[in-house]
Amino acid sequence: MKAFPGHLFRNILHLGSGEAIGRLCSIATLLFLAHRYGVVLVGVYALAQSMAQYSVPFIDFGLKHVGARLVAQYPRASQEIVHQVQRRRFLMAALLLPFLLIYAGMTNLPPDLKVYLFFFAAICTLHAFSLDWAAWGKEQLHLVGLARSIVPASILLFLVLGRNSQHVLWWVVLGNAFGNVLQGTIFWLWWRRHKTAPEEPDGALSVVRDSLAWRRTSIMGMAWLCNLAFNAIDMLMLGVMSNPQQVGLYSAAYRIVNQVLFTYYLLTQVLYPQLARQDLQQRMRMLKPRILFSLLGVGVAIAAVLSISRRPVLAILFGHQFLPAALLLLLLAWAIPFDFLTSYLSNAYIAWGMEKKILLCTIVAAGSNIVLNLIWIPSYGATAAAVNTLISYVIFLIGLALTGRYAEELTSQLHPQAEAR
Repeated sequence: MKAFPGHLFRNILHLGSGEAIGRLCSIATLLFLAHRYGVVLVGVYALAQSMAQYSVPFIDFGLKHVGARLVAQYPRASQEIVHQVQRRRFLMAALLLPFLLIYAGMTNLPPDLKVYLFFFAAICTLHAFSLDWAAWGKEQLHLVGLARSIVPASILLFLVLGRNSQHVLWWVVLGNAFGNVLQGTIFWLWWRRHKTAPEEPDGALSVVRDSLAWRRTSIMGMAWLCNLAFNAIDMLMLGVMSNPQQVGLYSAAYRIVNQVLFTYYLLTQVLYPQLARQDLQQRMRMLKPRILFSLLGVGVAIAAVLSISRRPVLAILFGHQFLPAALLLLLLAWAIPFDFLTSYLSNAYIAWGMEKKILLCTIVAAGSNIVLNLIWIPSYGATAAAVNTLISYVIFLIGLALTGRYAEELTSQLHPQAEAR
């Protein structure tokens, strides 16, 4: 265990190097649109990004986390795992397209912008071809990190190329298409060179097939979709129930907070393959109060700094026309300490095979967020969405705490048998 921190740091560095490039490109794209085109166009682009954000877990539908966990546990069965996972991902991508079309038609936007929304999101279904989840399971984090920079960098490049066009958003669509195709190609070339010969015993293949059955992965898929609904449904609901200006202001505040959270997610993603291999004693060590209170303390410190500096941060990054988002940033900043705890616990519980329990927690949290948004967004717009986010975080954290307290995966001495179920 003494070598663990060094190994963890190297993995974070491998994943974070490419992630940082991707984040910088995404921020540069948003700032370019904000300073050159204003709040409304930022709102339209934010809606397109939110649709793309929902496309990923719908296509994965639990397969990413379950597949990565299986690759980490049974590396010699990786060919069978990849075959089964990818076949299902292609099916989910095809099923997603009608839903994207319906949502784009429901948004409160002119017809030409509705068409843009649909095409941008439809291109994101190319994510189904990516093998990023397999590289994640094999802890090829330098490759995963590098690949994550490709699509944001491509979008930024095409945006700059088409900056003088009257249809600048369609240049963004072209950049999205080019980046997704390039990313998928890189992962398949990696897989062809590094796939492992199938040498696992029949027992391992039986476990793989059982773990990838619809009844197992659908639980993980629903849990992850509910978790995303809990975190990001506000933007989509604002797009239908409010106006592009409210979406643009909320997006500016949300993106600032998200930069902090994405940096933190590097830690949780790096930990996932290692958490999947832990026994009961190691699991209990990961839930010690000193770890949880440390995460909470760091989150509170970051939230306090961001709250104090919210107005100059908005003015410098987005321009003075985004200063009305200061209240939104103040509210969303205090979601950071809650997210530090909920993301850590959710990631650990999923790695330990507790999908059903996570599903229940996320259904309750996401349901409360959606109901509160339906009640208050029509009257209070983005402010209501921010307040409702904080309330739903409290509900989610309570649910996760109760789950950890009573879960047999963390209390049973017959841990291997419990996990096999």
